[in-house]
Amino acid sequence: MIQVCIVCEGPTEVEFVKYCITPHLLDYNINAYPVIIQSPSGRHRGGRVTVERLGRFISHQCHNGHRLTTLVDYYGFQDAKGRTRSQLEHDILEWVMEHTTGADPRLIRPYIQMYEFEGLLFSDVEQFQYVLDGWDDGVRTLLHRIRAQFVTPEEINNSRETAPSKRIHRAFPDGTYNKTEHGPVIADAIGLPTIRQQCPQFDKWLSMLEKWHE
Repeated sequence: MIQVCIVCEGPTEVEFVKYCITPHLLDYNINAYPVIIQSPSGRHRGGRVTVERLGRFISHQCHNGHRLTTLVDYYGFQDAKGRTRSQLEHDILEWVMEHTTGADPRLIRPYIQMYEFEGLLFSDVEQFQYVLDGWDDGVRTLLHRIRAQFVTPEEINNSRETAPSKRIHRAFPDGTYNKTEHGPVIADAIGLPTIRQQCPQFDKWLSMLEKWHE
């Protein structure tokens, strides 16, 4: 069985991998396991991602022969500086290859989610009902209205202040939605088939993982 390390930005992505991606990929003879990105001190500092920080962490992880990919938010990058998702993915791999002796580019495939993990949850807004304390018809209407403004959930973006996570928090009463608690549960309720149908970039990444053993 092929081992694939998925470097995650935070605990929500870790749980999403455990809930949804790992069980799915087992059917493809692939064992995917999440690892949360940490600083050199060993502390987790989500949301403060740079190409160098992620590249350095990957460099320390890629010496065991396992394949390695990433699941980090585009909005998490402090040094995006106008670069596209593809450019950032290229620069991450380039950094690793320049700074890591013996690294094999065939075993490292960075992936950046547009624009945030929470965007995937708009694949089926009805599943936000799992936010039991905050769900009502008003929230449902608002979330459907947001989703209807964009062709795909991966395009939900106007600025950092109107990112998917900010929209979700504004839709629910204060303190009722918790990303780490509810995000993976909602994603699991939606199911990978629906997320893949709604989110083409995520689907392309998962398809790559399914075929990585070839």
